[in-house]
Amino acid sequence: MNRNPNDLVRYTASERANHWAVGMSFILLALSGLAFFHPAFYPLSLLLGGGVWARILHPFIGVLMALLFVMMFFRFWKLNIITKVDKEWLSRVGEMVNGDDRNMPPAGKYNGGQKVLFWLAAVCMALLLVSGIVIWRVYFSALFPIGVIRLASVAHAAVAAFMIGLIIVHVYAAIWTRGTIRAMLYGTVTRAWAKQHHPAWFRQITGGGK
Repeated sequence: MNRNPNDLVRYTASERANHWAVGMSFILLALSGLAFFHPAFYPLSLLLGGGVWARILHPFIGVLMALLFVMMFFRFWKLNIITKVDKEWLSRVGEMVNGDDRNMPPAGKYNGGQKVLFWLAAVCMALLLVSGIVIWRVYFSALFPIGVIRLASVAHAAVAAFMIGLIIVHVYAAIWTRGTIRAMLYGTVTRAWAKQHHPAWFRQITGGGK
């Protein structure tokens, strides 16, 4: 894709690579986790080479995803601090969903909805990592009482289901807001896109929109 010199850089190559690595890891974990959850989903284990290999690889991929997410967290956490503007944005999110964004407060690089999703994902990731370690039989489960292991198993499944829902919302919002997928593929957005969806960020990086 030829880059338009008037476009704005939203994500660097390393930021995009980090994002997609986390995303691909999550897809493998979600599908293999569903294979463990119910017999109807068991064929999904073939994505990792069958039931035995899926059980072996699932926790290792989970650790990899956690490490990749930590990298992403430290890249973006300051940009996701929730402000008064974000709270006002969230209070009006129903208007935007209905297609009317005229009264939405000016969003920075991330709007209130994106910030809430970021922090929810961070909490989910921490819970999945901790519960996953507890139930990782080969290395750690012998260190915990059976009651703790059972509780961790339920928590792991519940949090995973919640996070799958979060990611579905994330993907839907990215598709619904035209131009967002392009930003994650190529790193750039048009000035019109930035001015419409993230006006405060647009003014910041263009020196007031000039």
